[in-house]
Amino acid sequence: MSELISDTDLVSMFIHLGIDRDSAEHFRGRIEHRLLINRCSECGTYHQPPRPICPRCWSTSIVPTAVSGNGTIDLLIFLHQGPPAPGVDYTTPYPVASVGLDEQEGLRFTATIIGSPNDEIAIGERVTLDWIDRAGIPTPVFRLTGDAS
Repeated sequence: MSELISDTDLVSMFIHLGIDRDSAEHFRGRIEHRLLINRCSECGTYHQPPRPICPRCWSTSIVPTAVSGNGTIDLLIFLHQGPPAPGVDYTTPYPVASVGLDEQEGLRFTATIIGSPNDEIAIGERVTLDWIDRAGIPTPVFRLTGDAS
C-alpha cells in the first residue's frame, strides 16, 4: 500500500515531521506499521537517523530495512511539560525512552513507552515495538515485555 502513496501525499500526511529524500521510505514504512532503519548493504551496519551515507564504511548503498523493534531501555526521561501534541498528557509525567535495538549494539530508537505505570518503567527493562494512532498518524511506541535483561 505505502509504495502507492505519492511523495506529495506522504509529506501532507506527516507535515510536521520534516520528511526528506533520506527519510521518506521510513515514513512510508510507518503507514504499514513497519519500523525501518537504514542499513548499509556493503558492511551491514544499521544507522539511525536516516542518512544517505554509511557512517562506518562511507558506502552510499543504503537500504531502509525493517527491524524487530525488540530491545532494552538504555535511557529514560519523564517529561513534566512540553509542546502540545495529540494524545500527550503531561499531568502525569510522560515517559520517553531511547531503546537499544537487538539488531545491533549501539543502534537506538527513541519513542514513548505505553501500557505500563511510570513506576514500572526503568532503564534495563525489555520492550517491544507497538503502534498507536496519533491524530491520524501511525506512531511507533514501545511496551514493556516483562522480561528483565
